[in-house]
Amino acid sequence: MKLTDSFFNKVEKKTNVNKTSIMSLAKKLQGDNMKNEDTLREVIKELSEMTGKEVSKEQEDKIVNAVVNDKIPDNLDKMI
Repeated sequence: MKLTDSFFNKVEKKTNVNKTSIMSLAKKLQGDNMKNEDTLREVIKELSEMTGKEVSKEQEDKIVNAVVNDKIPDNLDKMI
């Protein structure tokens, strides 16, 4: 999926997380880190703190499971 400035603008408007922060988190998930549960949980925690939204242990487990098992939708931009 190609991420455009309009995508980042939508994300920033809804979450108050800017493109620079998003790109920094994305760098942590490059390569094999996308399948590393510890890295994923760290990124989820950082996003939670950045957005001020609490993520329960159950939600975190579901997110990690979805990412590790490649169950992330291709059309994320339509969800925002």
